[in-house]
Amino acid sequence: MLDPSSSEEESDGIVEEESKEAMAPQAGSRISPSRTSESSGGLAPSSSRSSARPISPSPSAASEEKEDLEKMHREEEERKKKLQLYVFVMRCIAYPFNAKQPTDMARRQQKISKQQLQQTKDRFQAFLNGETQIVADEAFINAVQSYSEVFLKSDRVAKMVQSGGFSANDFREVFKRHIEKRVRSLPEIDGLSKETVLSSWMAKFDTIYRGDEDPRKAQQRMTASAASELILSKDQLYEMFQNILGIKKFEHQLLYQACQLDNLDEQAAQIRRELDGRLQMADQIARGGKFPKFVSKEMEAMYIEELKSSVNQLMANLESMPVSKGGEFKLQKLKRGHNTSIIDMGQEDENTLSKSDVVLSFTLEVVIMEVVGLKSLAPNRIVYCTMEVEGGEKLQTDQAEASKPTWGTQGDFTTTHPLPAVKVKLFTESTGVLALEDKELGRVVLHPTPNSPKQSELHKMTVTKACPDQDLKIKLAIRMDKPQNMKHCGYLWAFGKNVWKRWKKRFFVLVQVSQYTFAMCSYREKKSEPQELLQLDGYTVDYSDPQPGLDGGRTFFNAVKEGDTVIFASDDEQDRILWVQAMYRATGQSHKPVPPTQVQKLNSKGGASAQMDAPISQFYADRAQKHGMDEFISANPCSYDHASLFEMLQRLTLDHRLNDTFCCLGWFSPGQVFVLDEYCARNGVRGCHRHLCYLRDLLERAENGAIIDPTLLHYSFAFCASHVHGNRPDGLSTVKVDEKERFEDIKERLRVILENHIVNFRYFFPFGRPEGALKATLSLLERVLMKDIVTPVPPEEVKGVIRKCLEQAAQLNYERIKDYAKIEENVGRLVTPAKKLEETIRLAELVIEVLQQNQEHHAEAAVTSSGDQSAFAWWTDLMVEHAENFLALYAIDMDAALEIQSPESWDSFPLFQLLNDFLRTDYYLCNGKFHKHLQDLYAPLVVRYVDLMESSIAQSIHKGFERESWEPVKSLTSNLPNVNLPNVNLQIPKVPNLPVPVAGLSVNLPQIPSFSTPSWMAAIYDSDNGSGTSEDLFWKLDALQTFIRDLHWPEDEFAKHLESRIRLMSSNMIENCVKRTRMAFESKLTKSSKSTDFRISPSLCTMFNVMVDAKDQSAKLCAMEMGQEKQFHTQIDELIEESVKDMIQLLVAKFVVILESVLAKISRYDEGTLFSSFLSFTVKAASKYVDVPKPGMDVADGYVTFMRHSQDMLREKVNEEVYIERLFDQWYTATMNLLGTWLTERMDQQLHVYQLKILIRITKKKYRDFRLQGVLDSTLNSKMYDTVRNRLTLEEATASVREGGMQGISMKDSDEEDEED
Repeated sequence: MLDPSSSEEESDGIVEEESKEAMAPQAGSRISPSRTSESSGGLAPSSSRSSARPISPSPSAASEEKEDLEKMHREEEERKKKLQLYVFVMRCIAYPFNAKQPTDMARRQQKISKQQLQQTKDRFQAFLNGETQIVADEAFINAVQSYSEVFLKSDRVAKMVQSGGFSANDFREVFKRHIEKRVRSLPEIDGLSKETVLSSWMAKFDTIYRGDEDPRKAQQRMTASAASELILSKDQLYEMFQNILGIKKFEHQLLYQACQLDNLDEQAAQIRRELDGRLQMADQIARGGKFPKFVSKEMEAMYIEELKSSVNQLMANLESMPVSKGGEFKLQKLKRGHNTSIIDMGQEDENTLSKSDVVLSFTLEVVIMEVVGLKSLAPNRIVYCTMEVEGGEKLQTDQAEASKPTWGTQGDFTTTHPLPAVKVKLFTESTGVLALEDKELGRVVLHPTPNSPKQSELHKMTVTKACPDQDLKIKLAIRMDKPQNMKHCGYLWAFGKNVWKRWKKRFFVLVQVSQYTFAMCSYREKKSEPQELLQLDGYTVDYSDPQPGLDGGRTFFNAVKEGDTVIFASDDEQDRILWVQAMYRATGQSHKPVPPTQVQKLNSKGGASAQMDAPISQFYADRAQKHGMDEFISANPCSYDHASLFEMLQRLTLDHRLNDTFCCLGWFSPGQVFVLDEYCARNGVRGCHRHLCYLRDLLERAENGAIIDPTLLHYSFAFCASHVHGNRPDGLSTVKVDEKERFEDIKERLRVILENHIVNFRYFFPFGRPEGALKATLSLLERVLMKDIVTPVPPEEVKGVIRKCLEQAAQLNYERIKDYAKIEENVGRLVTPAKKLEETIRLAELVIEVLQQNQEHHAEAAVTSSGDQSAFAWWTDLMVEHAENFLALYAIDMDAALEIQSPESWDSFPLFQLLNDFLRTDYYLCNGKFHKHLQDLYAPLVVRYVDLMESSIAQSIHKGFERESWEPVKSLTSNLPNVNLPNVNLQIPKVPNLPVPVAGLSVNLPQIPSFSTPSWMAAIYDSDNGSGTSEDLFWKLDALQTFIRDLHWPEDEFAKHLESRIRLMSSNMIENCVKRTRMAFESKLTKSSKSTDFRISPSLCTMFNVMVDAKDQSAKLCAMEMGQEKQFHTQIDELIEESVKDMIQLLVAKFVVILESVLAKISRYDEGTLFSSFLSFTVKAASKYVDVPKPGMDVADGYVTFMRHSQDMLREKVNEEVYIERLFDQWYTATMNLLGTWLTERMDQQLHVYQLKILIRITKKKYRDFRLQGVLDSTLNSKMYDTVRNRLTLEEATASVREGGMQGISMKDSDEEDEED
């Protein structure tokens, strides 16, 4: 960073070199490198090349050399133009009086470079690869994965980064918006708010984005960059515009010193001269009639008024500036006319200064060091000094011994006297007892001025009579500071007509009362008011020759005004130059005094010492002249075309701004705005011209791919439009013809660019960045379409223009996503239908992604920050139209892909589900044009598919039950192949291909060898021990209903029709299944054994389980809404209940038949029958010789075994407890009734002992086993059971008396006989 102190230090070295050059010219002239390359205008290199180059007769070589010379000449002219422009810019920076650096501008963020983008991608990929220590849950990882794939790897983001339109803040905001919807959709967690989750995720994002970089360093860098983005110092502004204009540091140093930029008085004087020149130029234009071409002749007079008004405003601004920073005096306000640089003191009394208006305030520092020559006092005597400024307070130093009278005490005083009297006295303490005052030894009275030496000096003291030391001296230093409003002072000889009428040497002070009021005042000693004063307004100062007859003074100059001349003279040349320069700055005159030629020659002949006697400003001016800079410094700003110069300055500044490290979007930095504002105000650059050039430069950059903020374009365009149409807020102003023509040209260019931006809105405003840019583009386009500044454009016209743009955008976006998906055209080769369908589904995913991004990032362009949508309420409608147009383009490819699909294939259903799931959730696109087209396309396919599935399932039931083995599914699934499902990628159970061909249909449906349970079947229902046919049926019905349900058909009427049809079909299929199962059950029982050898087979249990599954599935597959539920669900339930009832009755009847067979066997022992007597005799006879088994016990054991096996099998295999309990109740009741009936028939007969034993065993086992199976006591202890038990108990008692015992078999509640089991 360049600072003036460093510049001066470096220039000191240059001073020494140039001094040596001046002292030893005979050593040869030394050419500065900067002069050879720059000051010489590039001619030296070209001349040396041309001299070294052999002369060629070739015309091409000559033309080449001519082109090189022309190019170098153009470059030299460009360099000179930039140097001159830099001089004007430097003066604006050095002494601004119109503009300030704005502090309310939006802070610009650091832009993201390509390297930073790649680094960000790598950091996020490292996180996804698990290479970081950041702990995160699955939801956050998925969010980062999506952000990385969708945003970071997007080619639109890469293009935006290349254009310099993305900042780190944009990356963060996109991620924040990306995760907000995800977090909002997460389930609520007690004690953890979603705001906390958002904050945590953003903190993790910042950690990933930052990587291993130290956050403190990043913060420091951000703070430094933010500070430089806000307010810049003068040195920083100098350096910035050196880079903008290509000025070398050496050239800056020369210009800085020669222009005296650190001298605020010189800069204020320069401004006054410039403003006076502008007023004179306005008068010349008015007199000469050389006006620019305006749109109206009446504007010429108005133009002059504008010029003078602008200058008056600048003068007022300058007048309001403090005379110098830190000044403590009150400004004198003066009333002026248009030409404020010339004020006649005699015109108005209030414009004339009085002596009381000139007030100066001085600060003096008096430092007493020591006293020399004090010898007469004893060494231990105490001495001290006092100091005072006449008319002020008195101060005293510390006490010191006479042997060492040193102090170093400083006294500070304030006075209004330009020539004050400073008295310093030396005292010693009186030793006498009666002495009242200390003894004065000596004194010194000094009259310092601001020009007096500041270092300490010895002054001879006036000693008193009491001091024998006559050579007494005191060493002290007096520093008298110059006040801010005193521009120069010193002793001059003066003579005038109205003031200073005697040629006499006086002390003069040049006082600045205000920015436009200076006075030359003469003072006497110890006086605060001037003795006489001359107000310098309207005077012209210049060097003059010695005046004859005036004795005193060596070098002369004068101040001349019409009717008055004041002659001044100084004692040396340097003092004269300083006075003339100070008065030249004060008068504001256009003529610049130049020292006489004779004096310059005299100084040059005097050698280096004489040259160094000149003022340093003159030395720097000579150096600048030596290096070719004098023409730029002394140039009159009023003679330049500042419109073209500013155009160049603004263009170069914009290029510099767009290439810096900030994401500026075309906005200047505060420092740049400040300098450009100051330049325009100071040099009279018209505001319309400024903004027209700015718009043109911005449009050129936008056409070349740079990202420009449309809000910035809107500001400049609105200013130009209000100016051209005469509706400026500050009143009517002049409008040039070329301004109007340029405005119309820029307006048309702007309209074309804005329409192009809307067509490419996904690429110019990717992911809604820059924030609010799309909305600003719409607003600006509406403004551009206005015919004038007042009449608003009809909304329908704006809507029509944007509708046309969005139609083109739909075409463009669709072509780009097709290119991105790399869809292969069917040209010259065959593309398989499956490949075409796969490409169409892939394209559908991209279409949905584009529409979702449009909805998320671009649909809210019409909504203001407060949520008001009144500005562009039609934008949403246009975006819906755009989406429909976009989908219509996709529909063409989709229809073509579906046309070539086989009518036997159902692989296109995933495409419908993908599109429909997106469209049905979109408020605007649901049941729109494309959505209805999609429904019309797929409705016949769905109907046909359902028809085929219905026929297929019906045939599979018929064929399946014919081949049904009724073995449980568990025993079959391990040996059967799996069903081939459609190869689709949706997260739902899919409908299998149809298993058998349907009669009468010309479709070739794949054959399924047999049903097998898919791995995902458990998700549908938990079922086992059903038959293969029933399980296959229920699975197909459930899968079909799941498929139809997951279609989410958007049209209610058709959706209800589908659902009703599927429910009805399910009801019919289940009814058929139930009937076939009941028939098979009856057939199975009929063919089975009627003896105790009968066993409940697993197939019979499977049939029961089929009924159980049918009941469960009917509740799910056949249930409709309350209106039709009774129609389907209740009917099938009643059928199932009737079928189960019949099956239980059939099985109970079977059990009764088996018991009847047992009873038939023991009926042979009935009393009174021949067979009974024979059997009894045979057994008794045989028992004498061998161990004969107990007759009838094998019969009882066989029945008990049958009964228990049947109970266990039913309990184990049948899945419905209610059916088992019902069966057991009926079984027990029916068999007990049979026993009771059988005993009742033999009421008059006595039971045979064997009959009695068998019946007792069967009855007791039946009672106990059924009680163990859970039959209720009310059922067990029925009246019939009591009858049977009482009869058997009676018969047991009779038999015991008759036979002598029952061999341990008894109806008593004893389990002794169980030991035999």
